[in-house]
Amino acid sequence: TTAANATAELQGFIATQEELKAAYRRLCMLYHPDKHRDPELKRQAETLFNLVHEAYEVLSDPQARAIYDIYGKRGLDVEGWEVVERRRTPAEIREEYERLQREREERRLQQRTNPKGTISVGIDATDLFDRYEEDYEDMVGGVPHVEINKMHISQSIEAPLTSRDTAILSGSLSTHNGNGGGTINVAFRRVTSAKGWGEVEVGAGDTHGPLFGLKIFRNLTPRFFVTAQCGLQFSSRGVRPGITTVLARHLDKNTMGYLQWRWGIQSSMNTSIVRDTKSSHFTFAMQLGIPHTFMMMSYQYKFQDEDQTKIKGSVKSGFFGTVVEYGAERKISRHSVLGATVSVGVPQGVSLKIKLNRASQTYFFPIHLTDQLLPSAVFYATVGPLVFYLAIQQLIIRPYVQAQKEQDLEKQRESSASNIAKKKQEAEAAVSLIILNAWYGKFVTDNSRKHERAKVIDVTVPLQCLVKDSKLILTEATKSGLPGFYDPCVGEEKSLKVLYQFRGVMHQVLSGDTEPLRIPKQSHRIDADT
Repeated sequence: TTAANATAELQGFIATQEELKAAYRRLCMLYHPDKHRDPELKRQAETLFNLVHEAYEVLSDPQARAIYDIYGKRGLDVEGWEVVERRRTPAEIREEYERLQREREERRLQQRTNPKGTISVGIDATDLFDRYEEDYEDMVGGVPHVEINKMHISQSIEAPLTSRDTAILSGSLSTHNGNGGGTINVAFRRVTSAKGWGEVEVGAGDTHGPLFGLKIFRNLTPRFFVTAQCGLQFSSRGVRPGITTVLARHLDKNTMGYLQWRWGIQSSMNTSIVRDTKSSHFTFAMQLGIPHTFMMMSYQYKFQDEDQTKIKGSVKSGFFGTVVEYGAERKISRHSVLGATVSVGVPQGVSLKIKLNRASQTYFFPIHLTDQLLPSAVFYATVGPLVFYLAIQQLIIRPYVQAQKEQDLEKQRESSASNIAKKKQEAEAAVSLIILNAWYGKFVTDNSRKHERAKVIDVTVPLQCLVKDSKLILTEATKSGLPGFYDPCVGEEKSLKVLYQFRGVMHQVLSGDTEPLRIPKQSHRIDADT
């Protein structure tokens, strides 16, 4: 009850910042923990002191106070207010709150369901480079033949059942040269402890038959974990078992070492080292297996720019031949990353791989250009995507982003137009009284005394400093005692002459040394005709 009363006193104010500060100081002095020696009373005072401080932080911030007035404490708990432009009206705050709530719900749904998808479209463009001369007679209008020869689509989604159990549904469809099929899998994962989890998977398809699998993950030490997976694939040829085991260890802060053993349809042993830092990513791998034995090394450099640009290269050599790949990727929007890779190999030929990552969806387009190592194919695979990207960036992406920025800026201008007008009025009121010139001392006004020298000092700046709320008030006392003033002619009669501007209109006044002065006044106004 005491806590409620303390915070209510502070939160109940519809007051100025000065009154709010005064109440905050009073409550801080009342509930300061150092004023109590009894441990229990000191603990209660510390709790109340923190509540008062929290309330003051909210009420002293105009935006936080507006959010609290509309939605209470739950409104302050919504993430994203820190990046919202200040000086919002209650209606704008309500609209912003609803938007942040929608984004929060979308993130929650994304985290809970974790949807992932891949769409791969294989394109055969070998006719562009590997055609025979006699083929020209068969082509219609001399246009090379480009076709889609394979396609693959996969999707997975998770459904949390309890805090420890999750169901995973996944499926895929694929086709190659007119022949295709699909599979569907259901898995149940349980977190057994803070160190591991287990997963059971069942599946069926029209190409491989039913599938049953078991997967286990376990952290053996803080730096060492193991993954074991076994499966039974049922088909017309019988049951095909398979086992895969992966051992992984943190070699240092940025380096991981992996050792993999696979037994089944394609048996192999693989070891790899992966080093990932802020500016680079390096991988080295070796595999001994049937039918593939190879050695692979790749390096990726990460530029520290807003677009998260990366360039990469790799070489892979084994019983199947040698493949060299190089490419780059770049962030083109808030949720999209575009990449292109050129693959040159013997006997694979030349291919161009274009990949677009959009949130958790991946779109992959492998384009096979030629079965031979042709310099023209390598040149066009390298230069073509770069020229295409620059053209799209210049003609479409940049104008679109610029148009979006202009629209956002226009919305901000419209939403803040009334606030700007109000602030302008306040600014004009704050500086509506301007001291243009001010002199203090002995003035010579009688023509018969022209030979005498005026003894005055410039007090324009000191007098302007005495202006408060567009008013200047001087009491019945000698003005030589004012801050920034002094007596330029001791023992002689002195005056203060002020030329000032108020609301754009010129004013002038001459006041005696000990006379009270209050400006602005209508009587000080200088008529335009004089």
